[in-house]
Parts: sequence; structure tokens; C-alpha cells
Amino acid sequence: MPNRFIRQLFTSLLDLTPILAVVLIFQIFVIRQPVPNILNLTVGTLLVILGLTFFIQGLEKSLFPIGESMAYAFARKGSLLWLLLFAFCLGFGTTIAEPALIAVSDEAAKIAGKGGMIADTGQARSNYALGLRITVAFSVGLAIVIGVLRIIRGWPLHYLIIGGYCGIILITPFAPPEIIGIAYDSGGVTTSTITVPLVTALGVGLATAIKGRNPMLDGFGLIAFASLTPMIFVMAYGMAI
Repeated sequence: MPNRFIRQLFTSLLDLTPILAVVLIFQIFVIRQPVPNILNLTVGTLLVILGLTFFIQGLEKSLFPIGESMAYAFARKGSLLWLLLFAFCLGFGTTIAEPALIAVSDEAAKIAGKGGMIADTGQARSNYALGLRITVAFSVGLAIVIGVLRIIRGWPLHYLIIGGYCGIILITPFAPPEIIGIAYDSGGVTTSTITVPLVTALGVGLATAIKGRNPMLDGFGLIAFASLTPMIFVMAYGMAI
């Protein structure tokens, strides 16, 4: 166990090294200035390495196993309704808790207040940000449901993805220009630290449990839906408000 932790610690250091190298090279050779707050930079780097190491350990020990085991259990139970309900709740719950989505929603609310799209008050900004988060979370929940149905029914992934992006192209000209950028960014921020591990584990576990499905071919693809549907729903949200 200690040896595995040390190996993961070293791997995290290697993963972070290119980022540090880029920052230091540009700071020293292009900007030609000394690195500011070298002590803070060193301490922060060590904390990031430790945090990344513990995060990956947590994924391997908890999130991936529980996602796969629950998907397997629901598949064996044979209740499609409960499986779809679990998929929706998983997508909704993980997305609304995403730190990246919270940050983007709060920033969008501030800009909307300053731009006059909404009243520039704390309550109005809070309501706008919450509405945006709920909209995105609902869309991801629906996306996971569609993805689960695809695995169960064996639908081709590319047909659904192409159809989804066609929907995005069709709705974009009708959406308010102020919401389009936020909508497109929402597709990326939803697939972050919390959502991706659990949703991926759900897909792989479900494909493993269902006879005739290949985990490599059918288990992946749920994240694609999770990043696609928020664009449509957020633009619709902008049109509605």
C-alpha cells in the first residue's frame, strides 16, 4: 500500500511537470522576470501533487467500484424504471455539485447583472446562477438516461451524437447572443472531477453486466451526452428568461 501511494505520488509529479516547465520557461526566458512568491509556488505545487494523488486514490478505491457495482446490481435486478431513475439522479446530483459549474454559473450571473440582462442585485444573481445550475444538471440527468438506454438497446452512438449536434446548430441562431457562449461552456464544465468518474463507472458496469454488450465498445460514450445536452438546454433557458 505505501509503495503504491509513493508510485502514484511520483506519477502525479510527472503529470504536473510539463505545466510547471511551461510557466517557468516563459517567466524566465520570455517575460524575463524572477518568479514571484517562490515559496508560495513551491508549497502550492506540493499541495496540488498531494491533492491529485489522493483524488486518484479515491477514484480507484471508492467512486469507480461503487458506480460499477450499482450498475451491475440494477442490471441484474431487471427493473428498467429503477435503473433509469438511478441514472437520472446520478447525472443530476453529480452535475449540480460540480465546482466548475458553480464557478461558471456565479460568474455568468455577475456578468448578466452588470450587462443589464437581470437585476443587478444579490438575490437576482443568486436566482440566475441557481437556475442555470439546475438547467444544466437536469440536462445531464436526461443525457445519462439516453446513454443508458443506448447501452441497453444497442443504439449506434454516432447517430445520437450527430443528431444532438444538429439540434445545437438549429437552436443556436434563435438563442440570445449573450447566452450562447455560456451554453457552449456549460457542455465542458459539466464533465469535470465529480461527474466523469461516476458516469464512466456506470457505463462500464452496465455494459459488463448486460449479456452481449462489450464494455470497451458500449461502456463509454455517456460523457459525450453529458457534454452535449447542456448546450441545448442552456440556450433554451436563455430564450425562456
